[in-house]
Amino acid sequence: MEIKVLGSLTAQERGVSVVPTATKPRQLLALLALHAGRVVTVPTLMEEIWGEEIPRSATTTLQTYILQLRRKIGAALERDPALDAKEVLVTRFGGYLLQVPPGQVDAHEFERLAGQGRAAYDIGDYRAASDLLGRSLGLWQGPALVDVRAGSILELEVLQLNEERTAALERRIEADIRLGRCAEVIPELRVLAARHPLHEGFCGQLMRALHRSGGGWRALEAYQKLRASLVRELGLEPSAPLQQLHQAVLSGDLARTDPAGSTIPRRLQPIAVAE
Repeated sequence: MEIKVLGSLTAQERGVSVVPTATKPRQLLALLALHAGRVVTVPTLMEEIWGEEIPRSATTTLQTYILQLRRKIGAALERDPALDAKEVLVTRFGGYLLQVPPGQVDAHEFERLAGQGRAAYDIGDYRAASDLLGRSLGLWQGPALVDVRAGSILELEVLQLNEERTAALERRIEADIRLGRCAEVIPELRVLAARHPLHEGFCGQLMRALHRSGGGWRALEAYQKLRASLVRELGLEPSAPLQQLHQAVLSGDLARTDPAGSTIPRRLQPIAVAE
């Protein structure tokens, strides 16, 4: 089964969609897909569907939803008598498990590639880091599970995925800057800074890329825009690392921040990268 959650929810078995149209079964499939290969407990599934107001009929209703999912899977497997839907959506003690071969869930592939990219970055292999992180980000087709109603469990899962996406994007851009690709990343960073006017990480990267490309005054302009947004929206000044970067740009000496001219500004809020 090939499953995609980094955008709209899709799940295909033998080329046939097994995604239900009803809201609650879609929630179940999405949650099981994110945890493919691991047992998701019945209480967790119930909390996702009903929150804190779990009805008395919840156990029976949940079993009905599982049966609906198995019927969809079974219809896709009808030409393969060697397989049974119960071997794909498996009942385990206390919960259910979606049995999917490795590499078939795009979120898991994203995490694998992003992890490899982080490891390459940490040892200074910025070329490999840029490639791996770029490939991981290329798996995204839009906001995670954009067409699935999220309960309390899925909401946190989606938030974590979006934060991991943002972190991978920042690290990929940082790798490119360290490879001297400043001119190439400036257009991307301009868009990101405009979309997220309170995000110090993107602003700091834009300042450094502009300065290293001969646009020192534009780097200062980017800082002033961020500072104005922070003061207006939150009543805050930029963090100390970003202020230090500002002073370094003013003096023309980015080496005062660190050997590569990077900063580690605070994160004011989690964000999702828009398409």
